[in-house]
Amino acid sequence: MKHNFGAGPCILPQEVFEEAARAVVNFNDTGLSILEISHRSKEFEAVMAETERLVRELLAVPHGHSILFLQGGASTQFAMVPMNLLPPGGKAAYLDTGTWASKAIKEAKKIGDVSVVASSSDANYTYIPKGYEVPGDAAYFHYTSNNTIFGTEVFETPQSPVPVVSDMSSDILSRRINVADFGLIYAGAQKNMGPAGVTLVIVKDELLGKTGRTLPAIFDYQPHIAAGSMYNTPPVFSIYVSMLNLRWLKAKGGVDVIEQENIIKARTLYDEIDRNPLFRGTAAPEDRSRMNVTFVTENKEHEAPFLELAKERGLVGLKGHRSVGGFRASIYNALSITGVNALVDAMQEFEEQNK
Repeated sequence: MKHNFGAGPCILPQEVFEEAARAVVNFNDTGLSILEISHRSKEFEAVMAETERLVRELLAVPHGHSILFLQGGASTQFAMVPMNLLPPGGKAAYLDTGTWASKAIKEAKKIGDVSVVASSSDANYTYIPKGYEVPGDAAYFHYTSNNTIFGTEVFETPQSPVPVVSDMSSDILSRRINVADFGLIYAGAQKNMGPAGVTLVIVKDELLGKTGRTLPAIFDYQPHIAAGSMYNTPPVFSIYVSMLNLRWLKAKGGVDVIEQENIIKARTLYDEIDRNPLFRGTAAPEDRSRMNVTFVTENKEHEAPFLELAKERGLVGLKGHRSVGGFRASIYNALSITGVNALVDAMQEFEEQNK
């Protein structure tokens, strides 16, 4: 049995894979594959409607917020956000907490003025900055809620006098949030929502159309809203599999239930990291991510042997990002406590071997 700790594209529930596989051959008894069905067909329109309905239900998205399913990943949103929310001559505020936050900052600077309110780059992004102030004259404040590479997470929505924008690519649907606190949320699907290829955007309608910019339609949220995420051909298969995964999450009891499971999984793994003398966590304890657990061996020479043992035990995707090394266990929604326990067992076995 394989336990997939990959950071993304990542694990999805087995029943989702099985249903998606059937649809690749014959979608809903249409005699057509989901890969070839028209996005204008009534069958796919029903998929789109259900996917939006499930997102709205699971996240309690309030009236006045539109839900979009776009392409281009979170990286496209790095540019679309300032294009749509930052007026010429205006300023946007950003919190720098890791690689993806810094990339978002870099892209926003191509559109307009950016104020970086705080950064944890001084400690290789191993903590979340505290005590910063968001300028009241900013058009919006942007932060990345979970940092996949460095293993930190922001659990409380930052206080801000201006609309809050968050990249939630790696922790969306893993815990309860109050969507009303945000002007815009965006998230690549390939962590907790579905496969790579679709990006979720939740935006407060009243924020749009106020910058005075004339944008290419493909980079303007409003045409996408008007067309129901079908301004151009949508990523049909990715949306369909996301729908299946959202069904699975709803059947489990929703976000509140999965949040408690995620707390238990993270606590189990962090407890072993803190107990085992061969390993050490890299993120500040108060900012440790529940989604991406980063750790290293105390002895660098143990790194390769542990990865080999993990491979033998069916634990895949544990090697840390190339920029930081060590290990990264991504424990997204679909990874069960069984997988976490298998990793803990391997760590304890490695400890016994190296006494």
